[in-house]
Amino acid sequence: MNKTKQNYALPIVMMIFLFGMIAFVTNLAVPMGVVAREQFSFSNFMGLMGNMANFIAYAVMGIPAGILLQKIGYKKTALLAIAVGLAGIFVQFLSGHAASFGVYLLGAFIAGFSMTLLNTVVNPMLNTLGGGGNKGNQLIQIGGSFNSLVATFTPAFVGILIGEAAKANITDVFPAMYIAMGVFVLVGFVLWTVSIPEPHAESFSEPLKNLMAGALKYRHFVLGAIAIFFYVGVEVGTQGTLNVWLSGLPTVGKTTAGFVVATYWFLMFIGRLFGASVASRVSSKALLTITSSVAMILIALAIFSPTTSQVTLPVLQRSAAGALSFGLSQVPINAMFLVLVGLCTSVMWGGIYNLAVEGLGKYVAIASGLFMVMVCGGGILPAMQGWVADKVGYMPSYWVMFAGFAYLLYYALLGSKNVNK
Repeated sequence: MNKTKQNYALPIVMMIFLFGMIAFVTNLAVPMGVVAREQFSFSNFMGLMGNMANFIAYAVMGIPAGILLQKIGYKKTALLAIAVGLAGIFVQFLSGHAASFGVYLLGAFIAGFSMTLLNTVVNPMLNTLGGGGNKGNQLIQIGGSFNSLVATFTPAFVGILIGEAAKANITDVFPAMYIAMGVFVLVGFVLWTVSIPEPHAESFSEPLKNLMAGALKYRHFVLGAIAIFFYVGVEVGTQGTLNVWLSGLPTVGKTTAGFVVATYWFLMFIGRLFGASVASRVSSKALLTITSSVAMILIALAIFSPTTSQVTLPVLQRSAAGALSFGLSQVPINAMFLVLVGLCTSVMWGGIYNLAVEGLGKYVAIASGLFMVMVCGGGILPAMQGWVADKVGYMPSYWVMFAGFAYLLYYALLGSKNVNK
């Protein structure tokens, strides 16, 4: 037992780092949209196209990622994902030198392919490295917690990098890209040189199309897949538009905006820890009903509250001389309500997945692949909100998020019922 722990300690650490890289690369897209919007004088909709490109890759690569996993194994899939991720970040790096928005979008799309592959492989690989059972689950929870911490760090770090210049530039974010590329190279080298066990990928006697057709016959699964689309959309859109809005306020600025958004992700981290502690005693249906209802209330409060009303939040600030300090900052009360939504979104994924795959039997594996496809909502819904913001303003655009949470409430109350015999 001790020997196994010693042999796998380093790859375990590397896989946990990959959990963090998923958050780092994914959450780099929205603040990069703030940069692109200013550098190229774009609308809010165009500024969020990089985020959309990152998530659309899930729609393209979701099911192929699962097939690839079965054909070449977990280690090779992880190495391929790392190589693709490195290429995606490098292309975004080149876009800074070329001052090309098109090149940046290509890099974001390539990075999205990598995130799809990593999301498919990291959970089962950590479970296997931990020996399965409680130890494997513990490692997955550690990886998820590290993912949340990195998600907290990313917007704050980018806010520091771009500062309060009149116009941000992609080159301002180069240090973040250097870190991402360095971690990819390090993790790739370690995984290449160490020997790790391979989880046994499931093989099915039925054709893939038959399995997909079988899963789609379950009404509560189809509605659950749509719920995942809306869930990822509201998780990304709520904080993404908040970042764009606050960054443009002269009384707030980019640095403070980044740290306000970081608080959203930190509350998601706290919420996940709380959710893990109550999941065995509270049903998924009840948890999703409560959180979606509270989220709708918070969104409504943000929409109807006057933006002139201010509250004090503890954040990092940048002085006129450029020095950073931690203190209390005045932000619109709307921002506080939107930040609190992070507590609600933190526990929704597990609840939706649990309800959607109930009773699917042999179709659970292919259902998971279809779920990964629907993650593309994290790109489409925020882009829709950005378009609405261009037309009617930032706070009214949150009706898009309200509608998304309303669907999640419907799914919790009615759509999740298994009506299949």
